Amino acid sequence: MDIQGMVAQLRQEASRIEHAIAALVGLGFQPARRGRPPKAQQAAPAPHPSRPKRRRMSPAARARIAAAKKAWWAKRKAKPEPKKVAPVSKKSAGRKPMSAAMRKKLSAMMKARWAQRKGKAAPKKRAGRKPMSAAAREKLSAMMKARWAEKKTKA
Repeated sequence: MDIQGMVAQLRQEASRIEHAIAALVGLGFQPARRGRPPKAQQAAPAPHPSRPKRRRMSPAARARIAAAKKAWWAKRKAKPEPKKVAPVSKKSAGRKPMSAAMRKKLSAMMKARWAQRKGKAAPKKRAGRKPMSAAAREKLSAMMKARWAEKKTKA
């Protein structure tokens, strides 16, 4: 019997048992943490091989940007506040002004519509155009028929 070997094995076994006990005791005393672990416990993440290293700004560049921003704020604060202008109505925003001829045409259309609603049949007039003659109507009809026939043959 090798007594020295047995003693070494028992010491190894004892140290393994002590480590297991320390781990179990340590778990029992620490309450379960919620949230992000403290900085001391966090391990720095290894840089990702496919992701390039982040570029850092030099102190000189940071100082230039800070000076530019301070100048920008100084310029802003130096100007007096603009006077408030009366709000523009939402309808007129984005629309072109209506011409006099268009306003007249629209007025005639609305008068005709209201007259029709009230029961009076107002005669329909085309504002600004002469009525088409029968010959012109026939000519236009023939042209349109020719155009449609041409489109049908292409398709």
